[in-house]
Amino acid sequence: MAKKSWIERDKKKRQVVAQYAALRAELKAKRDYAGLAKLPRNASPVRAVNRCKISGRRHGFLRKFACSRLVFRESALSGLIPGVVKASW
Repeated sequence: MAKKSWIERDKKKRQVVAQYAALRAELKAKRDYAGLAKLPRNASPVRAVNRCKISGRRHGFLRKFACSRLVFRESALSGLIPGVVKASW
């Protein structure tokens, strides 16, 4: 489980990205790079991190399921994810 502080920090980053999204798009359309540089660093969408919805883990993140590989494996084996079965041949 990730620290709560890291999870909350990422939530704040996502809020700042949403707050400045329209302004960033406008400045990028004008090619005003000096104006972009004056915005807060966390206004850039690149700074938001993909995190597992259950454990908060950032490494081994599976976008399709929005969870880490460890949580995915546990829930797939226990049958919580529909359509996912263990491979056998």
